[in-house]
Amino acid sequence: MNQLPFISTTAAVDPVFMFLFGACLVLLLGITVTMVIFVLRYHRSRAPHPTSQAEGNLWLEIVWIVLPTLLVLGMFWYGWKEYLVLRTVPTGALPVTATARMWSWEFRYANGKSSPKLYVPVGKPVRVELISTDVIHGFFLPAFRVKRDVVPGMSNYAWFVATKPGSYDLFCSQYCGTQHSAMVTTVEALPEAQFAAWLNEDKRGTAAARPDGRKLATEKGCLGCHSLDGSPGVGPTFKGLFAGQVTVVKGGKTVTLTADEAFLTESIRQPAATIVEGFPPIMPGNPDMPDEQVTALIEFIKSVK
Repeated sequence: MNQLPFISTTAAVDPVFMFLFGACLVLLLGITVTMVIFVLRYHRSRAPHPTSQAEGNLWLEIVWIVLPTLLVLGMFWYGWKEYLVLRTVPTGALPVTATARMWSWEFRYANGKSSPKLYVPVGKPVRVELISTDVIHGFFLPAFRVKRDVVPGMSNYAWFVATKPGSYDLFCSQYCGTQHSAMVTTVEALPEAQFAAWLNEDKRGTAAARPDGRKLATEKGCLGCHSLDGSPGVGPTFKGLFAGQVTVVKGGKTVTLTADEAFLTESIRQPAATIVEGFPPIMPGNPDMPDEQVTALIEFIKSVK
């Protein structure tokens, strides 16, 4: 593979880590050995009375002030120089928008295609715009040494490049609720031609078919809050929900409604408008969800009895 015309995030972070680790290791060993020597050499049984008459040593004081200062400044300069690499996106990077929600990831590309996994071309930098619809999440790619907070209302981004094909873990690094540990997906690094085929594949066939409601519920994180077996969760269970009576708070008033298609559609698109009593108002809205996906989700909820 040809050498990249820029420094990758991995190449920027690893040398700094090894430098800091090496410096700390040298200091640890040096201080420990010196301490042991002093304990043995100047133990009270060997030297019960102090013999040194020295009141100070100017050169020793200069050395232990100057050397640590230079070391710390070197650590700062080296770390800052490579940090700038992490915040400077190479020209021509592929733009992707990552939306984090409790408790799933959604990645959207410039042509409108979306996926619960982050597909990227090998050898090309990828700029990921980070968006949270609810609480603070963390975009963490250990293989690429990338970790950025995803904060509601704050613009943030990260970039990386996959140098070889493979599947790499992508975690949420901030505790974001009861299903935080399940907020895991992958980066799928594909050869450029294979990635282009995936990104631009003809979607007319899948558009004609109704989306899979269960698959959508999983990808959108619905099943992280809504159970299928009637057990309590962060949100109402889907079991027996459709056509049932639900007590809600709507417009500041408590009313009883039927969970019909209109109710479910509003709950999916604008969940803050009608809050089921006894549950926290934490569900993010989906005003831009395509109609066919909303219909598929409702059909799936109907089937859970």
